[in-house]
Amino acid sequence: MSIPFSILDLAPIGEGQTVADAISNSKALAQCAEAHGYQRIWLAEHHGMRGIASAATAVMLAAIGSVTQRIRIGSGGVMLPNHAPLVIAEQFGTLAEMFPDRVDLGLGRAPGTDMATARALRRNLGGPVDSYPEDVQELQGYFADENKIKPVIAMPSQGTQVPIWLLGSSLYSAQLAAYMGLPFSFASHFAPDMLLEALDIYRANFRPSAQLDKPYVSAGVMASVADTDAQAQYHFTSAQIKFAHLRRNANRPFPEPVHDLQSALLATEMPMINQTLRYAMVGAPETVQQRLAQFIELTGVDEIIFSFPLHDPAARLKAIELTAGLSLMQKQAWS
Repeated sequence: MSIPFSILDLAPIGEGQTVADAISNSKALAQCAEAHGYQRIWLAEHHGMRGIASAATAVMLAAIGSVTQRIRIGSGGVMLPNHAPLVIAEQFGTLAEMFPDRVDLGLGRAPGTDMATARALRRNLGGPVDSYPEDVQELQGYFADENKIKPVIAMPSQGTQVPIWLLGSSLYSAQLAAYMGLPFSFASHFAPDMLLEALDIYRANFRPSAQLDKPYVSAGVMASVADTDAQAQYHFTSAQIKFAHLRRNANRPFPEPVHDLQSALLATEMPMINQTLRYAMVGAPETVQQRLAQFIELTGVDEIIFSFPLHDPAARLKAIELTAGLSLMQKQAWS
């Protein structure tokens, strides 16, 4: 079965690289993705992380949109508890006017950072998660053709009809996306445990909406694709080390790959990392194509959204190109 391929970019700041490098690399990644027929490219909101340059997600998306012409751009996602819905409506309404019919708004309900940074973002932490459904509805009201949040007006935003996605790594967002009739993207690239249950819940409880008439789900997978299995595994050691850093609360730039992974990790860390990254697609194209076909058969997803956590920008672009060549990808009819 052929399905669309998309990309989630974290704008990684690698060891020995600068923020300016990361931004330039993200632009090049977007252009490569567009040239090879990917459906969309999303940027993730993270704050206070020395290895990620996409904290100002809407600003990054404006830069990405300016160097591309057709590929959809969006957030994967905006962490809504950090923001007033009006501000997000204005930002993404502006993007929608700049790049018509190309903008997605993916939403998450986690803060995407530590609590001290969350407080510094100036949102009321007394219960932002509890207001998440209402905040999503408020956003829908701002994007509608007729203002539904009177007397407040979001300009630019009204009438842009920016498609909203709900993102999740647990069952909550699957239930909410089904109830609201929204497309759903599951973060199986870093939280695989509830993937199948979440998809079952979403599909079983889906209610058609003005935006979507039937369930539509994407799933995130990490990928390291190279000419050989050994090369792909070498480049993927960066992601494995990064997960160890996260578990150790070590806030560092995105690590360089190593030839001897055992020297960089504790023996006790490997089982956790292997379990967390069990859906990662690592290898030569023929290896990845087989694994990806098994994943699609297992999940029945409508779309795959890849992240390519590779330190070397050239290796990252090569992986995007090789992944696009897999026969499972439904090419875009762009002329």
